[in-house]
Amino acid sequence: MESGPAIFAGVVFALFGAGLLAWTGTRLRRREPVALGVSRVASAAVASLSAALALSLAVYCLTRL
Repeated sequence: MESGPAIFAGVVFALFGAGLLAWTGTRLRRREPVALGVSRVASAAVASLSAALALSLAVYCLTRL
């Protein structure tokens, strides 16, 4: 009964983290800003860390089944 919410949360975190990482990589490859008004290095670092955190939470949720 409790595995349903853990699976849902894990999938949501995984999709968000993978999407954010792909979007950040695409923006950097095209030499476009990741966030407007912020330096490219700082915004890429924050976005990458957020994506890594989301993927880590996905792994945590999916291993707690």
